[in-house]
Amino acid sequence: MGIFSGSAKPARDKSVVQGKGSPAATSLSIVGAGMTVRGDLETDGVVKVEGTVDGHVKANSQVLVAKGGVVHGDIETTEAVVGGMVHGAIRAKERVEVQAGASVEGDVTTRRIAVAEGGTLNGQIRMGDGAWNREEKAADSTPVVRTQPVGTSARPSSVPVARIAVPPRATNSGLDQ
Repeated sequence: MGIFSGSAKPARDKSVVQGKGSPAATSLSIVGAGMTVRGDLETDGVVKVEGTVDGHVKANSQVLVAKGGVVHGDIETTEAVVGGMVHGAIRAKERVEVQAGASVEGDVTTRRIAVAEGGTLNGQIRMGDGAWNREEKAADSTPVVRTQPVGTSARPSSVPVARIAVPPRATNSGLDQ
């Protein structure tokens, strides 16, 4: 009954729920302690950050930033649990949890949020069922560029123009002597 003999059947973990029949939906990717990843991460499963990520993290299921873990970039997922530090925006379709001792420096968009005592969150918070949809619409909208023929004013005449106020220079009265 050796490991490679093929006579033993592989053990199946009954606690793991298969998502849409795809093994990727249950996959776990770990950025280990002492490891630094420079670049964006994307998966259909779960990402656990125990080390450092310098880039964006996108996981369809869940992003876990463990105590001691650091993300320098945005996070996009269904659920985010932060026990370490995040320097960037978090967009979670369902839930964001900031644990005690954790720090988030960036905007958070989610339906539900929990910030434990001792956790810090510095940024704007957009919550509720419509928050995610508003964010998606804003991201999908493309800017409209309007051009004007040469020699015409691009500014309507009824719109006032802001002028920058420059304080007058101080004179050297009495210092020239």
